[in-house]
Amino acid sequence: MAVKKPLAAVKKSRKKPTKRRAPRRAAIAGQTRVSSAETDASSSPIESVASETRFFLTRLSSGKTSREYHAGESVFSQGDAADAVFYLKNGKIKLTVVSKRGKEAVVAILPEGSFFGEGCLAGQPFRMSTASTAQRSSILRVEKPVMLNVLHNEPEFAERFLAYLLSRNIRMEADLVDHLFNSSEKRLARLLLLLANFGQESKPIPVVAKISQETLAEMIGTTRSRVSFFMNRFRDLGFIDYNGGGMYVHSSLVSVVLHD
Repeated sequence: MAVKKPLAAVKKSRKKPTKRRAPRRAAIAGQTRVSSAETDASSSPIESVASETRFFLTRLSSGKTSREYHAGESVFSQGDAADAVFYLKNGKIKLTVVSKRGKEAVVAILPEGSFFGEGCLAGQPFRMSTASTAQRSSILRVEKPVMLNVLHNEPEFAERFLAYLLSRNIRMEADLVDHLFNSSEKRLARLLLLLANFGQESKPIPVVAKISQETLAEMIGTTRSRVSFFMNRFRDLGFIDYNGGGMYVHSSLVSVVLHD
């Protein structure tokens, strides 16, 4: 009996880890589910809209057209009739405006998964800006009545679309504050970080496609010579690098934005 008692104790002790593992696995599974849900909830509005758009808009049987554009092609021009919404499946779009005196300014560079021309949904009769491709792009055009119908009949898509518009509106407000209160050097640093997706919920893309210094100057409201000066300075300090594929932006560039 003196021998059996320890064996029984050993068997009992062996069973306990098994009982502990089961709830532990359940807890881990629960954590995995929560983590997955949090990841879905924290995904950027643009990424969410992109996936939802591919699902909803591909179901449209009419009222949409898809087209491939070469770099530098115009999608629509300032003053054109606003009768459709556009969705950028891949590529980049540059939005520009021209004053009555002929001065041009770049409003935004839109990444893949963006909507543009949505002003027609709010009753805008004419285009307030010109949209052109910054690189080879694939664009989906959805007629205004069809887009309105999708928004009315697909609440989930409408919610994602609204989240995207709010996100872009916040970005535009931040851009305005940046122009009003920050130096041109800080504005350039912030723009480069935004182009590389640093500080955003979506994954950073440190290699920025080729973009002219004239375009950068127009976007931050300064001259090309000033942009050239700051770019050379950023490179000397190790904040950016150039290669054949474009420009590599290092996260250390954020120090310029935070520096007072």
